[in-house]
Amino acid sequence: MTFNKKPAKKAKKRRDSVAPLKSIKKQNPKYLEDDAEVKGIGFNWFPGHMKKASDDIKAKLPLVDLVLEIRDARAPIVTGNPLLKKIIGSKSHLIVLNKINLADPAKLALWQEWFKQQGESYLFINIMDKGSLKLILSYARKIIDDKHRASNPEKVLEKKKYRFMIVGLPNTGKSTLINQMAARQATKAANKPALTRVQIWVKVDDGLELLDTPGIMPPKIEKEEHKLWLSTLNTIPDGIIEAREPACFLIEYFLNEKSLSFKQRYQLNTFDLSMDEVLNHIAALRGCLRQKGIPDLERVYKLILMDFHNGELGKVCFGLPPT
Repeated sequence: MTFNKKPAKKAKKRRDSVAPLKSIKKQNPKYLEDDAEVKGIGFNWFPGHMKKASDDIKAKLPLVDLVLEIRDARAPIVTGNPLLKKIIGSKSHLIVLNKINLADPAKLALWQEWFKQQGESYLFINIMDKGSLKLILSYARKIIDDKHRASNPEKVLEKKKYRFMIVGLPNTGKSTLINQMAARQATKAANKPALTRVQIWVKVDDGLELLDTPGIMPPKIEKEEHKLWLSTLNTIPDGIIEAREPACFLIEYFLNEKSLSFKQRYQLNTFDLSMDEVLNHIAALRGCLRQKGIPDLERVYKLILMDFHNGELGKVCFGLPPT
């Protein structure tokens, strides 16, 4: 496969583009504890329970054979976490890029080639697919066994029980993966971030145990664009960022990408529209109107985000691989 080094197209500037985020600390004090403040450039959402979860992961690493890091295939690097990479260190590590069923296939192929070139242990999968679960298990066990043979070439491998730690950002699919492997509701799972708050051991069978850990955000997100990606992918809970920001970002994105799915979903005649024109059109189309026909924009924002999370607006990948 030829590696595409063409940079991502710059988003077209609009006079009514999303305004910068206001003081998060003032709007959402309950989410911001000692470890999270907004200072200057960048975005922070790192509440106290995430700091504790980071410490707990470090403490439990000696108990596991391998770390399964779950990411969202629609943003393969941004849904990673430099803090987790630092904590994991030299421990056996497999990156599982989930939700390929929602990702743009053409861009996904570029990301797969990029990961291959990095020499990373990775899998692009859909956790809801049983074949993908078998692939994760076989690949993870191979990584562990190969490392054991390399460090003990004279010793016969007799390992019969494996322990995996599941880590990643909120809402990437950690709990869903565990429930699918265990074939039962072993831990909480929903399309909401930050449900898991404590570590939970789950026995899959006599040969496998999984350690579910709380989702952990990077201590700081440097780029505004990345904050919007993570908010759009629902790794940041509702209320931390106003719905207007990710919703307007999606409109910009789909207009620039000339997405036919977006155009058909909202019955647009053209992609050459301003933000206000799209919002007013969707409000009228879906009946999101107040008295005297005034658009109820809050309802429109929530409707766009709901449609996106349900896969109604088409498949996406935010950004292209580094060149």
